[in-house]
Amino acid sequence: MSKNTMPADIVKLEFEAALDELEKIIRDLEMGESGLEASIKSYTRGTLLKRHCEEKLKEAQLRIDKITVTDSDEIAIDPIDTI
Repeated sequence: MSKNTMPADIVKLEFEAALDELEKIIRDLEMGESGLEASIKSYTRGTLLKRHCEEKLKEAQLRIDKITVTDSDEIAIDPIDTI
């Protein structure tokens, strides 16, 4: 897997599901009950989940930045550029 490739199953996850899985991985790693290979695999997946969550947050921030208030105090949303 290249550095910029995200597994399809992670790409499909909504932010909350990815965060839940990442938190579970962290708890499991902190308990230290897995073997070395399983821990490395979990750590790798956790890293990918973290990156996915960061990307989702960045996308959300870009969407929020597009929300404006007009002179008449109405909320408008500027067209979203390709993210």
